[in-house]
Amino acid sequence: MAEETLSSRKVFEGRALKLRVDTVKLPGGKQTTREIVEHENCVAIVALDDADNILLVKQFRKPVEKDLLEIPAGGIDPGETPEDAVRREMREETGFLPRKVAKLGGFYSSPGFCTEYLHLYLAGDLVTSPLQAEDSESISLVRVPLSQSPGLIASGAICDAKSIAGLLAFREYQKSADLV
Repeated sequence: MAEETLSSRKVFEGRALKLRVDTVKLPGGKQTTREIVEHENCVAIVALDDADNILLVKQFRKPVEKDLLEIPAGGIDPGETPEDAVRREMREETGFLPRKVAKLGGFYSSPGFCTEYLHLYLAGDLVTSPLQAEDSESISLVRVPLSQSPGLIASGAICDAKSIAGLLAFREYQKSADLV
């Protein structure tokens, strides 16, 4: 059942996100507010090299005050397709250009308060082709055998939602690909 938006007001507008507060009418008639983070859609990438390693990036994340091990990901620039964003983000974050890109699906990052949708892709047939981005200097590339990814998730070494969702979706993709 949908909530009727009665009013909406912008509270903050920054470089990466906007915050608005909506006054809504619930299906039962009660009014309440919703705080909503507006964030552009992004891509998240499960990247595999020829040796069946997944390419992860390690980077410091200020909101949680620690380095996280993640699948490559990033924003979709204006006028850019998600596939083009995959190729650019891979070059910026890993130094590799994928010659093969396949859509695995997608998901909302935190639909309880955020509009961001992540397009999930598989990237393969990687060739060296670095592209320097202004915010990629603190990112380091980590190659991990694909077989170790479930253990990294279970141990908490990989602990961000997009990486867990992406790697688990890829495992399901592999199962269905084996049936074909």
